[in-house]
Amino acid sequence: MTRTLVILAHPDMGRSRISRRWAEAIRAADDITLHDLYALYPEGQIDGEAERQLVTDHDRIVLQFPLTWYSCPPLLSVWQTEIMKRGWAYGPGGRALRLKTLGIAFSTGSNGRDYQPDGRYGRTLDEVTVPFELMAVHTGMHYLPPFTLTGARECDDAAIAASAQAYLHHLRHAEPRLIASGKDDDRARTVYPEDAAAHM
Repeated sequence: MTRTLVILAHPDMGRSRISRRWAEAIRAADDITLHDLYALYPEGQIDGEAERQLVTDHDRIVLQFPLTWYSCPPLLSVWQTEIMKRGWAYGPGGRALRLKTLGIAFSTGSNGRDYQPDGRYGRTLDEVTVPFELMAVHTGMHYLPPFTLTGARECDDAAIAASAQAYLHHLRHAEPRLIASGKDDDRARTVYPEDAAAHM
């Protein structure tokens, strides 16, 4: 059975409508692990070793967040920096994430029409979130299609409840849109001066 981990990063869950409802649906399920970064690390100090072990223990990792200035909330960026270490996630010896699956699930305040080539921002949500896809590529992970709910300010409770059920289905059944080859590229084999020095 696929072991799924949702890394939740919302800086103000008390005011959240969408992330909170999604989290409640996950907690009610018995087959998905929910890991709330802001609840666990209120001071913003990530325990990289513990987080890497948690990721190691799961097959599918989904990052859940509200889109914040066209990116993720700050603590999720810190989390990425702390666990995506060279020699563990990528580079020589970095095989820990290879052939696992990465996904993102996020909400936006703006309506989805804004994220069109002819919309307010002139960019699609796929374009805005391409760094997450590239993180999957760089670490040898499969990549899921993003799960999104746009126009948070316009969504009523029924729409949010429906999205929570759709999200559970996505977490359990979504197929990757990008399949990793599992093969190393030249960067994974490159030995840097500091690597050689460490073995002298």
